[in-house]
Amino acid sequence: MAITSCLTNTFKEELLQGHHSFNASGDTPAGSAFKIALYTSSATLDTTTTAYTATNEVASGGGYTTAGEDLTNTGVAKSTVTSYTDFSDVSWTSASFTARGCLIYNSSTISGLTTNATVCAIDFGGDKTVSSGTFTIQFPTNDSSDAIIRITS
Repeated sequence: MAITSCLTNTFKEELLQGHHSFNASGDTPAGSAFKIALYTSSATLDTTTTAYTATNEVASGGGYTTAGEDLTNTGVAKSTVTSYTDFSDVSWTSASFTARGCLIYNSSTISGLTTNATVCAIDFGGDKTVSSGTFTIQFPTNDSSDAIIRITS
């Protein structure tokens, strides 16, 4: 089992088909709703992951609820050769669990979009444990060099 940090193959295809919207206002073309779910080291997440599933997700309890948390998109921008987008940091409070990585997915019900379509998987590089504290995922700066999603020539 392994988690690979990547944009998924289906995300790239569905993006070109116009099924994902990262507008901060969220309603063009059809209000995409992005979520983040946490996974254990038993999970396999990689470029072939097509949809969110609870298999090997961190169990509900200890401050975490399966299916994860809603994400807030920080908007789309571009530099000379790179377009990019990112999300605001997300936290789980009063948390007690261990996570190895996460999956960002689109929970929108949009015609032609895979149900709970994946966007990307992120490997934390090792198990991260919180015990009666706050577990925070800090997204990188939303710029052409660091944003979590970047398209470049």
